[in-house]
Amino acid sequence: MDNELFLQITDTSLKIGLGALIAAVTAWVVLRKANNQPITSPRDNRRLQILEEVSTQVGTVTHIFAKYSSLVVESIQFGERWPQARRAELEAVNTELVDEFKKLAEAEAKLLMLGEKNLERSLRLYGAKIAVYRKQVYVGRKDISLEQITALKNTIVQVREQFYDMLSRKYDRLLANA
Repeated sequence: MDNELFLQITDTSLKIGLGALIAAVTAWVVLRKANNQPITSPRDNRRLQILEEVSTQVGTVTHIFAKYSSLVVESIQFGERWPQARRAELEAVNTELVDEFKKLAEAEAKLLMLGEKNLERSLRLYGAKIAVYRKQVYVGRKDISLEQITALKNTIVQVREQFYDMLSRKYDRLLANA
């Protein structure tokens, strides 16, 4: 009987030991996987939030510029027959665009604060292209063609797309690390 009892105790001990070993290895693997996953830092979350704010500000400027552009082109096409009410609407949109340019400068400052010099340069170039457009396309100008206006707008669109491409890559990198 002692032999049989010894075998049962040994068998049970081996089963308990093997179960404990399996549990320990499983716990180690689970903990190892949990530690390898990057933890989203508050710093990265704040950077993502700032990039989203910048994107929103640029989107607002783009929208207001589109309104401005369509009204000023309309004024050039109609010339003296352009209604006074539309002229007043253009003045309001122009004021709104100037106000949004201040926010665009704030967005540039935020990008510089983050150390994103290339993004800031690209955004500054976008604002400069809009300023050039406003200097060349204005109410009462008769010596500019629709093709010239379209070419100016296309350069603005290209610069905006370049900015958003850079912003998107930066945003994706931050998300991948989050």
